[in-house]
Amino acid sequence: MWSGIIQLNWRFGLLLIILLGLPRFALVMHANETGQYNQVSLIFVSMMLLPVILLKKPGSVLIGLVKPARPIWILYSALLGIVFCLIVHFIGIQLFGHSSSNWFVYISQSYQVDASILDSRDLFIFFLIYATTSMFFSPVGEELFYRGLVHQCFQDRFGSNQASQIDSAAFALTHLAHFGIVVHQGRWEILPIPAILWVLLMFMVSRIFFLCKLQSGSLLGPIVSHAAFNVTMIYLIFYHLL
Repeated sequence: MWSGIIQLNWRFGLLLIILLGLPRFALVMHANETGQYNQVSLIFVSMMLLPVILLKKPGSVLIGLVKPARPIWILYSALLGIVFCLIVHFIGIQLFGHSSSNWFVYISQSYQVDASILDSRDLFIFFLIYATTSMFFSPVGEELFYRGLVHQCFQDRFGSNQASQIDSAAFALTHLAHFGIVVHQGRWEILPIPAILWVLLMFMVSRIFFLCKLQSGSLLGPIVSHAAFNVTMIYLIFYHLL
């Protein structure tokens, strides 16, 4: 560790979750009102930089910043991300249709893009812009943070599986800012049943990302899986929901 000042223990892990999780939650809630996600990206950049700032090379290796031990699992990770996103979309459509109680529908409304006035070329350009940012900022930042740094903080005390449950719970709860606590006609509301389902689904996808890390032997596995999930979501939003 850097200068031996910081120890990767559960107390530091909890501190990390609070210090980055709460501002990220607030910024996403604000972005849902304004459609401006610029400041949210600063949180993801911070998540990317923390391991670089805090860890020496042995620490980086410890959290999974290494070449994949099983490269084929990078492909499997991408496929898992795509498939699970389709499952999340299917559940939302079957239960809530195209209403604002559907998580992907609500997220699409925050983009403030009127697809009905765009031709196919302009729609594709918007899709590329959103897909590119969603494939980079949150997958790299969140996986380095949750599956890497935070996970390692809890692993020695609780073991790898329980540490994954903890970082997955933190990951899932912070996604309540994206859906579950919603703004409707200028008022904030809580959608209890959809919110609970959304958090459970985000917990499950987080566990899938952890599986990708275990099987690939590297953080590249969950990063690729997360990126595939996000780009599939963006595709569904732009070509099926907007």
